[in-house]
Amino acid sequence: MIDATGMPQTAVVIGGTSQIARDTLLLLADRRLSAVLLAGRDEAGLDATATELRARGVERVLTRVLDVTEIDRLDAFAESAAAELGSVDLLFMAVGDLGTSDLDTLDAKSVCRTVVTNFAGPAAALGAFVATLRAQGTGRVVVLSSVAGVRVRKANFVYGAAKAGIDGFALGLGDALEGTGVAVTVVRPGFVRTKMTSGLKAAPFAVESPVVAEAIVRGLETGAGVVWVPPMLRPVLALMRLLPRALWRRIPG
Repeated sequence: MIDATGMPQTAVVIGGTSQIARDTLLLLADRRLSAVLLAGRDEAGLDATATELRARGVERVLTRVLDVTEIDRLDAFAESAAAELGSVDLLFMAVGDLGTSDLDTLDAKSVCRTVVTNFAGPAAALGAFVATLRAQGTGRVVVLSSVAGVRVRKANFVYGAAKAGIDGFALGLGDALEGTGVAVTVVRPGFVRTKMTSGLKAAPFAVESPVVAEAIVRGLETGAGVVWVPPMLRPVLALMRLLPRALWRRIPG
């Protein structure tokens, strides 16, 4: 049950090895979090996060190997997750893969892999949990999006387009769920220093993963529909969306 401050007792995390998800769960462990199901492709990484959460006082931490690109498994996963936890207070979608937008190496498979991993798979997984969440009449869905999807840049246009897709899907899902007791929060961080961005040149307004985690917890407390990290990216992106396309193309990667 979610308490009056918006804190969940149970959580399902898809993308359970995400550094941002891990840092968020550690913060929630200091609140009321008592049961977590971590799902992802890297079994060793899931086990490592599970060990940290248990040490932090989370009573039950389960792990499941899951790839969101395996669409046929998602409905059964949602049913089993709800059965194991009893209820799903928080569904955290933290799947992400930068892929490539290098025209010298781009091909059909790489584009499909990036789009399915960042958009189609996560959207399908969210859809698999809709019936459970509606039946509960309560719950919070947090979707890790990106400012890369607000206006797609040539430097990472495949990833940006996929994030634009999941961002729009999540916002639409939130609108569709209005009045059901289930709410959706879309998180739009800028450049975050994590293992996924290791080796890349940091963009302006870059932040560390714990900063994003703290913003997510504040968003849960306030019931925010959209969380920008850092907050100043909201007006910056609003201005950037007004730039003529000819100028937008000149922005360096």
